[in-house]
Amino acid sequence: MNDDPAGRLLELTVVDLALIDRLRVELGPGLNVITGETGAGKSLLIDALGLALGARADTGLVRHGAEMARVEALFDRVPEPLIVVREVQAGGRSTARLDDEAVTAARLAETVGPLVEVHGQHDQQRLLDERVQRDLLDAYGGCWIAREAVAAAVERWRANRASLADYAIDPRELVRRIELAEHEAGEIAAAHVRVGETAEIQARLGAARNGAAIARGAEAIHGVLLGDGTVGEGSPAREAIGEATHQARDLARFDPRFTPLVERLGGLEAEVADVAAEVRTLVDGLDHDPADVARLEERLSLIFALERRYGDDEAAVLAHGEAMTAEAIRLRGLEGERDRRLAEGAALLAVVAESAERLSSLRAEAAGRLAGATGVVLEELGFDRVRFDVSLGRRPAAQGEPAVEVGGDALAFDSSGIDEVVFRFAPNVGEPPRPLARIASGGELSRVALALKEVLAAADATPTLVFDEVDTGIGGRSADPVGRSLWSLARRHQVLCVTHLPQIAAHADVHFRIAKRERDGRTVTEVRRLDETAERVAELAQMLGGPDGGAAATAGAEELLSRAVTWRRTAGAGVRAIPA
Repeated sequence: MNDDPAGRLLELTVVDLALIDRLRVELGPGLNVITGETGAGKSLLIDALGLALGARADTGLVRHGAEMARVEALFDRVPEPLIVVREVQAGGRSTARLDDEAVTAARLAETVGPLVEVHGQHDQQRLLDERVQRDLLDAYGGCWIAREAVAAAVERWRANRASLADYAIDPRELVRRIELAEHEAGEIAAAHVRVGETAEIQARLGAARNGAAIARGAEAIHGVLLGDGTVGEGSPAREAIGEATHQARDLARFDPRFTPLVERLGGLEAEVADVAAEVRTLVDGLDHDPADVARLEERLSLIFALERRYGDDEAAVLAHGEAMTAEAIRLRGLEGERDRRLAEGAALLAVVAESAERLSSLRAEAAGRLAGATGVVLEELGFDRVRFDVSLGRRPAAQGEPAVEVGGDALAFDSSGIDEVVFRFAPNVGEPPRPLARIASGGELSRVALALKEVLAAADATPTLVFDEVDTGIGGRSADPVGRSLWSLARRHQVLCVTHLPQIAAHADVHFRIAKRERDGRTVTEVRRLDETAERVAELAQMLGGPDGGAAATAGAEELLSRAVTWRRTAGAGVRAIPA
């Protein structure tokens, strides 16, 4: 697969997805607007795009009677477009491909997800989360390097703090554990156990317990070989071999073939003598003394006792002894190590405080710029003398809670620093700014979200932005400024917007109309690109006055379109430079 970075969405093809039997949408740069009657399937295109981005596959989206739904998306990339395919079987199986390479949905999301950012009502609700507000401020202010430094410092401090748990031992328990480790190590060391000793003792005990029988048999062997004992009739082996050697030597004088036999018989005579000597040695080494047998049994019992307590064999017992020796040394040095880590923890906490204070300074500077820039956009979106603030607060640490000292205050902290970031908004003159979470109007929240997105556009590298239901709660008076804002945002990104407001649609660079049709007894969704001015006027007129809007609606549509074109040629031609 080509590794060159991909950009905007070029084309979206959808087959057998809900009401869509087959459609292909060629998107352009700038602001792409989708309009159409309620229920025609405008949001289906957003759902289809979500599948291409790795969203969870819902088999309920497969068109009735079809075996599978298929979505194909083409993204701009050099030298060839990136091709993304997602198929959902009616039976539940889902497959995904990137440039004909089979991938998982997770891989799809990882690769294609960063190319498109979808904004719906859920994303507007996320804006109410103060953690999200903090992230937006950091993105705007370019604070991520400083924030990562804080996170790294906090992680080092936490690791050191976690290790202190190993040293938090009650003094009496510490003494008990030291004594136990030293006792076990000393007991094993005093026993002087050797690897293989058990087998040796068991062999010696086996011989000692059968000493009489072994001695009798050994004497019999010795007598047979050397004639030193009474072994019955016949000559001892050594004498017989000597006689045979003598006879062979005499024969060799007459027949040389017997000469090698003389040498071999001579070797046998020496071997017999050697075997007899070894038998004598073995007999002499027998433990006949009951005291020696008792000593061996006692030794074996000691080794078995050690193995029951410390290991399966001598090697395991010795390894346990070494481990207990090391543990005793470690425990005795525990107090010193704990003191060292406490000092290290204090030093690490000072690093956290320093890095957090540096991050806080960057945020404070960025907060003023973000508030000012957002306020300007909000006024353009129809708010009169609006007030938008980005406030930074710091929470004092509670009793017993970890804290850093900044400016003489003990402050709570986490991996994001010491700041609590809150976006505050006063949509009405004379009212104090309140947190976004306390704004009741969905329309106000939609415009605040759009303003922030426009201000943050310079810091956002996402090629394509999708707005679904951005006009929720917005009336006609506020719609035209929203359309202008979306068009301005589309100078830095490709924007795809689903809307039911003609004032927003009038600002489109590319306008699509989606509608339901009956074909062969089935309802299908169709999408047309409106390229001619007359087509756009007709669509805007229907959005203004419905199918029977008449001349008044047409005149209103022409005025909307003309006004949008005029604005783009004048005020919009030099789109406001968003402060970075």
